[in-house]
Amino acid sequence: MTTSIVLLLVGLALLLSVVLSSPLQELPISAPIILVIVGGVIGMMPFADGVSILPQEHPVLTEQITGMTVLVALMGVGLALDRPLNLRRWADWRSWGASWRLLGIAMPLCIGAVALLGWGLLGLAPAAALMIGAALAPTDPVLASDVQVEGPDVESEPEEIDERDEVRFSLTSEAGLNDGLAFPFVHAAILISTAGGVAGWGLKWVGWYLVGKIVIGVLIGYLTGWVIGKLAFRAPHRALRTAETGEPLLAVAVVLVTYGLTELAGGYGFLAVFTAAMTLRASERSHYYHELMHQVIERLERLMTLLLLLFLGYAVSSGLLDAVDWRSFVIAGALLFVIRPAFGWLSVARAGQFSRGERAAVAFFGVRGIGSLYYLAYATTHGNFAQIDWLWATVGLTVVASVLVHGIAATPVMKRLDREKEAA
Repeated sequence: MTTSIVLLLVGLALLLSVVLSSPLQELPISAPIILVIVGGVIGMMPFADGVSILPQEHPVLTEQITGMTVLVALMGVGLALDRPLNLRRWADWRSWGASWRLLGIAMPLCIGAVALLGWGLLGLAPAAALMIGAALAPTDPVLASDVQVEGPDVESEPEEIDERDEVRFSLTSEAGLNDGLAFPFVHAAILISTAGGVAGWGLKWVGWYLVGKIVIGVLIGYLTGWVIGKLAFRAPHRALRTAETGEPLLAVAVVLVTYGLTELAGGYGFLAVFTAAMTLRASERSHYYHELMHQVIERLERLMTLLLLLFLGYAVSSGLLDAVDWRSFVIAGALLFVIRPAFGWLSVARAGQFSRGERAAVAFFGVRGIGSLYYLAYATTHGNFAQIDWLWATVGLTVVASVLVHGIAATPVMKRLDREKEAA
């Protein structure tokens, strides 16, 4: 029976990804909302009685599936971004200013605020409080597609794309970078749960988890993207230049090779894949090959995302939220409606490229999603946390609430911003 339900969910994910992609573009409702509802309905059907597919019962499998989905999404995000980032040019650093503010101000403050709320007011253990904060802080590269830049368009000038989509660019670049940069705080929570006080591991955390693993991830991602870019566009033999043969599966190979090399070296694979994708895009920005690769990644990401959302909806109706209590609602509500909007606004308050409405959109659309599920699965398989069911229920509640709130708001808000820019 379990196999039949899994096949049903996979089939529905594929069917709905084909049918719903166009009609929902004009409606104030997103495909993730439909998928969660459909999954929940399936979970309440008579044939689903006794068939439990809860993530806390399969943490390793959940970690692997959600992790691969995030990796594919990061590859798509990296290929979609076309704003140069030459670390030796101050102008490039400034053009990414809103992204750095969201990463360096909003995300750490969100992690700290949720952790303090959980530990100081709600009575959570320090490890659990920090883990909840780290898992729920990053903007998700998977479910935030409605407020992100579109795929590569080699017929448009990069400057035109960026100027028109400044809000989308900021949210896209934030989602691409902060998944890797949230990892040090997840590791800190794991260390608290396994090794105790900070005195025993604090220096190691700063030197290795906060600095070393990030540097390794960025370096390997850059080198992998640079080498594969040279091979794809400038190899001496035409048969090796995949840009000319038009083989789009190179993008999938980049994801797997980059992540595998980085994890073997001990770095952050998420950050490496995003860096590799950006480097590959920069190797030949105006080539149509980027569109082909992005189309493959986009379809793969859509299928995996919709499948996970069906499973999420199924899990919700099968008992995922049974352990929810008032503390769960406090954390979810505070994060979505107070903490992220407040610190998001603070981080871009001096960003002159935004109007007041654009600044509010950047602050509000900190979408929580598949990445949060991955971080929780990773933490529970590597750490020693109590109240696992409550942790899953709280994160699940926050993700579902984000799917509903941000999914309903995304289309009308972004259309209104577009109309305001056109009028201006």
